[in-house]
Amino acid sequence: MKQKIVIGITQGDTNGIGYEVIIKALSNAGMLDLFTPVVYGSSKAFGYYKKLIPETENINTNVIASAKDAHPKRVNIVNCVSDHSPVEPGVLTADGAKAAVDALYAAVEDMKAGYLDVLVTARFNKKGVVEENFKFAGHTGYLIETFGATDGLMFMCSEGLRIGLVTEHIPLSKVSSVINKDLIVSKLEIMKNSLERDFNIVKPKIAVLGLNPHGGDDGLIGEEEISIIGPAVKEARAEGIEAYGPYPPDGFFAAAMQSKFDAILAMYHDQGLIPFKTISFDSGVNFTAGLPIVRTSPDHGTAFDIAGLSKANPRSMMSAIYLAIDIYRNRERYDRIHSDPLTAQIPGQDEIKPAPERRFVKFDTEENA
Repeated sequence: MKQKIVIGITQGDTNGIGYEVIIKALSNAGMLDLFTPVVYGSSKAFGYYKKLIPETENINTNVIASAKDAHPKRVNIVNCVSDHSPVEPGVLTADGAKAAVDALYAAVEDMKAGYLDVLVTARFNKKGVVEENFKFAGHTGYLIETFGATDGLMFMCSEGLRIGLVTEHIPLSKVSSVINKDLIVSKLEIMKNSLERDFNIVKPKIAVLGLNPHGGDDGLIGEEEISIIGPAVKEARAEGIEAYGPYPPDGFFAAAMQSKFDAILAMYHDQGLIPFKTISFDSGVNFTAGLPIVRTSPDHGTAFDIAGLSKANPRSMMSAIYLAIDIYRNRERYDRIHSDPLTAQIPGQDEIKPAPERRFVKFDTEENA
């Protein structure tokens, strides 16, 4: 097993809190003992933000052409953004959005070349990148297409809570016309496979949320639970997926039923993200399940309102890094066991050691990003 993995970290929007949370996260004691970081962006912008964070002045950097040249004991920077690109903290600009897209493209090229083991993406502004001809609503759709996945799952993860989405960044008015039985079953299949391979969970139990208030009240205020979601759950169970529901979302979380399941499938963005961020905002991670690569991201946005003020909280970025490492290790272990089942019968072999526990950063409440 590789002892130290290489993690590509994209800068996100130059003018958001991406660099701040990256620098703060990488300056924590012991971080560089866990992995080799490669930051995609601009050494000029990295230096600009580093000067705003006094406690990180001694962080050692190394400018390289690609991740194949990464120094294992330094913060490596791949310059893929023009030195002439201005840094304007807190301002949505075309330059900042273009820099985010260019950094993502460069990291993906190194990932395809085999120079990176996992990818962690700082956030960009969706409106900004779309105006720069990025045709996707976020990282997830781009990565699904780029790496040839048939489908993917936006999977929000924290300590003790995992919520996946059937639909992601679409208007609420379109949700009911987009969801269908096949789509829900596909997301449940991805979720089950991810829970087994990425999180080392045997026979995971998944709760499926309804769409309408009170679960539709037997069709009185909506029929999707009867005509679409219920049949999807039934079909998934016939395929060996331990799916249950649909549950009315308000009662589900009010009764803390999330503790009885390994994961939850929500029908639309806010249905899943409101409870997730309420419970796990400081340490939540956005993981893209279903990809052949490992990609995680903090669960916050660009936070232009506090950019450049040294107030951004690095906890979610740290959790994204930790989770990426754990998923990478879990996949290695899972694939070895399932490629050679006999190894599971040999006591003391690395293949059958318990997977490392997920590491999500927990602190007392402070300024949030």
